[in-house]
Amino acid sequence: MGRIRNTVRLARTSWNVLQKDRELALLPVLSVLLTLIVITVFVVPGLLAVEWDGSEQSTISEEPAIPALSYLLFLLGAAGAAIVNVFFVGALVAGAHERLSGGDPTVRSSIARAYERIPGLVPWALLSFTVVNILRALRERLGNLGNIVFGTIEVGFDVAAFLTIPAIVIDNKGPIDGFKTSASLLRRTWGENLAARVGFGLLGFVAVLPAALLVAFVSAAGSAVVTVVGVAVVVVYVGVVFAIISAMSGIFQAALYLYATTGTAPAGFENAELGSSFSRR
Repeated sequence: MGRIRNTVRLARTSWNVLQKDRELALLPVLSVLLTLIVITVFVVPGLLAVEWDGSEQSTISEEPAIPALSYLLFLLGAAGAAIVNVFFVGALVAGAHERLSGGDPTVRSSIARAYERIPGLVPWALLSFTVVNILRALRERLGNLGNIVFGTIEVGFDVAAFLTIPAIVIDNKGPIDGFKTSASLLRRTWGENLAARVGFGLLGFVAVLPAALLVAFVSAAGSAVVTVVGVAVVVVYVGVVFAIISAMSGIFQAALYLYATTGTAPAGFENAELGSSFSRR
């Protein structure tokens, strides 16, 4: 219960910091929009290149013939989406770091800082993308045993890499050094690190529940107009929740990294009991 209370306290503190720079919540929105552009540029042409069998003899169980070009375009699209995601997480961390250091960040200043760190962020995006996809491929090939073994390794890699982007953005480390720094910090911070990440996910889930209830209500109404309006409201609401939770998570990552590397709670987190996040194991 102590960890749960501290997670809630840290989330509330991250929210309070976000109130001073609400424009940071635009960064996840920009990330989604740019990801959609990347998907349109690469994935849509890949789908168009698929040789769909439209003959009457074909059945729904038959798989379409996928040419090598489509696989290449799908791969490029997925890698591009990974780069976009890492870049904007880096921008969030940059903005949070500026605020926690006493500055007044803007969307432009956050993106500019992330742009300066592209030599570290892009290789890290490609490296983490490659590792995760190799692990997932092994899971699929090795059945239940693979799911257990490589699923555990994938979760471990994800947790160990939690502070890699802050290391790259704040201390200008390379992707390998950034991961090593994150992993070394994890050895004494894993408990609250993992609990906080789960906590932010649960907060997002709870916040989205009203949207699920609204969808159920408009579906029961049976009116096309009500359904369209309801779905539109839900999409906007879920987007806002996603943006806020993502921004809070970026602030939290920056705060954890600063405390872990300096031993001093950054501005705004002085009373958030960050020390319990870094108790030795």
